Amino acid sequence: MAPGKVPQGASKPATILCIDDEEPGLLVRKALLESAGHRVLTALSGPEGLRLFSSEQVDAVIVDYWMAGKNGLAVARELKRLDRATPIIMLSAYVSLPDETIGVVDLWVQKGGDSQHLLDSLERLLKNRVSKSR
Repeated sequence: MAPGKVPQGASKPATILCIDDEEPGLLVRKALLESAGHRVLTALSGPEGLRLFSSEQVDAVIVDYWMAGKNGLAVARELKRLDRATPIIMLSAYVSLPDETIGVVDLWVQKGGDSQHLLDSLERLLKNRVSKSR
């Protein structure tokens, strides 16, 4: 798919905030999401992500579970406190996440998996958000 083109049937381009303390993975996700037509903001830490979330209009967040300092679950809790409606996808290299993540994040995706799965999951969450706000 050509950069900047939105897949047929996909939601309109959205602003996605990606938070991960590992820059290589963050840059790969940024390129993937931009190739799907989205605007992507990146943060290399939870506190940086929270600052961006507070200062920018964000349609969805993708956050890594395991980060130094403030882990992804703590970041997700704070994001939901600021805006319950913004969908959050938790990324993790683990096969499963602790039960305490249920109810905090909208979806979790295993890191290193098929990139199309991440895009499809994001599109579903964005469509659900749009239909609920109508």
